[in-house]
Amino acid sequence: MAELSSPGGIAITLPDGAVRRFDRPMSGADIAADISKSLAKAAIALTIDGKLMDLATVVDRDAKVGIVTRSSPEALELIRHDAAHVMAEAVQELYPGTQVTIGPAIENGFYYDFARDEPFTPDDLEKIEAKMRQIIGRNAPFTREVWDRTKAIEFFKDKGEKYKAEIIQDLPESESISVYRQGAWLDLCRGPHMPTTGGVGQGFKLTKVAGAYWRGDHRNAMLQRIYGTAWRDQKELDAHLHQLEEAERRDHRKLGREMDLFHLQEEAAGSVFWHPKGWTLYRTLENYIREKLARADYVEVKTPQLVDSSLFKASGHWDMYGDNMFKVAIGQKEDGSPERLSGIKPMNCPCHVQIFKQGIVSYRDLPIRMAEFGSCHRNEPSGALHGLMRVRAFTQDDAHIFCTVEQSVTESARYIALQYEVYRDLGFPDVAVKLALRPDVRAGSDEQWDVAEKALRDALVAAGLEFEELPGEGAFYGPKIEFHLTDAIGRTWQCGTLQFDSVLPERLDATYVGEDGAKHRPVMLHRAILGSLERFIAILIENYAGKLPLWLAPVQAVVTTITSEADGYAQEVHAALLAAGIRAEIDLRNEKINYKVREHSLKKVPLMLVVGKREAENRNVALRRLGGEAQEVLALGEALHKLVEEARSPLTSKMGEVQTGSQQLTEAIHS
Repeated sequence: MAELSSPGGIAITLPDGAVRRFDRPMSGADIAADISKSLAKAAIALTIDGKLMDLATVVDRDAKVGIVTRSSPEALELIRHDAAHVMAEAVQELYPGTQVTIGPAIENGFYYDFARDEPFTPDDLEKIEAKMRQIIGRNAPFTREVWDRTKAIEFFKDKGEKYKAEIIQDLPESESISVYRQGAWLDLCRGPHMPTTGGVGQGFKLTKVAGAYWRGDHRNAMLQRIYGTAWRDQKELDAHLHQLEEAERRDHRKLGREMDLFHLQEEAAGSVFWHPKGWTLYRTLENYIREKLARADYVEVKTPQLVDSSLFKASGHWDMYGDNMFKVAIGQKEDGSPERLSGIKPMNCPCHVQIFKQGIVSYRDLPIRMAEFGSCHRNEPSGALHGLMRVRAFTQDDAHIFCTVEQSVTESARYIALQYEVYRDLGFPDVAVKLALRPDVRAGSDEQWDVAEKALRDALVAAGLEFEELPGEGAFYGPKIEFHLTDAIGRTWQCGTLQFDSVLPERLDATYVGEDGAKHRPVMLHRAILGSLERFIAILIENYAGKLPLWLAPVQAVVTTITSEADGYAQEVHAALLAAGIRAEIDLRNEKINYKVREHSLKKVPLMLVVGKREAENRNVALRRLGGEAQEVLALGEALHKLVEEARSPLTSKMGEVQTGSQQLTEAIHS
């Protein structure tokens, strides 16, 4: 028996703070049974001082212990990890000679990489799924064994598992070699696992096969990766599969083609070709943000694209982000080396400091809120590029607030309020807030980080917001607040950020003259509301499934005819819409009206104004809305008034709405 850690026995502190004492070492299963029979039945693992462990693990010292059940947050990772092992066993039962390599749990699922000459097919996935259900039904126990390193290497080599042998050879000498058995099958694994294969349950599905290089290196062998998803039960699985179907239906790349917004091509990988309608959407969003910033007392600037490396070296970005920068050699020395090396800017902050430094800044000038729709480039790997979501060339709605330490809390809270206004206007009321704290590799002193983290915490408290702290996830120069949006199908997107930085002003020698006449360093608050405009437009498209709010829609209305006899009146209606400020098109094609309605619906045009001979005689329009079956017959003047009111921007003031709307209507009706 292991020596007890205290004279009074082993003290087990439970999550609710209760302490239980035992006179002998206890396994997780023993501890669960001591608490209650129902917990013993539900237990699948335990945590010891926060570390997830097998339920069979013996606790032989004082510790904080939590019992993990299927409803615990940790359960999904266990289910997915076990599912990967069950899948590997199923593959080797069905296809002897297949080598298993690496198979982790990942977000929403799991995968395993296999070495097999013959490719897996969709039919194979069905067979593997069926075999997995058999293995789960066997309910074989997972048992952990620690092996001698040499024995383990020889064992896997003898089985023809060269990849497993290579993994063991590359492990540090200090690391134990643990193997998990599930019935007659075993695998190299650190664990932990649930008690039996039956714990996986039936809420899983294999989803696809893809290629993957061994250890992610293109110089190595190509393996076959089978992906799956696994959940606590069928209900959760069905909800996830429904979300995947919805995500596919809402895919911004598909909708971008259908709505004729943009395209991407290999000749400019990672850069967007904006079509007229897409650029209209882009400019509408940009102009909205520009006006919001003007009202919030920001000044707008524009800085160079190509900047000498000396500035990025001084700021620290050359060392921290140099691998992600596009670098340009300028001039050539006799030895062939470049005279100067420049970088295409990946961010705007060093350039904004240069504007701040022009002339003498007084404390009376602060805060200075400096904004830029900054065009940036980052050398993203080809495999990471994804539509508008991940590009190499993008524009940030970037800004930097130069202020004193004393002003930083007020300025941060002020910005947070602005951020929330924008998100509400754009249809994202559900926002989660996270505070990312100092990373291990960072610039600046601990004292600077203490001040920075306190300022952001105080700002969040002042704003009345709940937030989660993320230790170690701040930027290298300062902590940051992250704003995570939830879209219409429950996905989260990290968009806006607010970062507190006292390091960059010091590195780039930015100063202001204080009330005492001496020079002081300003604080620099880095902030972006949308982040990348390209990425945010993709999020908007997917959130609304292409059915954008009327004020954002690139084409707000189409006037279309039932018969050519109404062409002249349709042109009058179209002209009136344009005069009223409505982005409208006209469709006079000699096609059936149902065909036209279907076509414009696919393009996600919010409104159709249908006119025929009767509408022309009565000066009416038949108004049809996207997704609706019914139509509303209105007099032209009434329809114009209605559409102008509906299409107004969230920026429009109440007084401005009335005045602008009346003026547009008068001009439209009398034109």
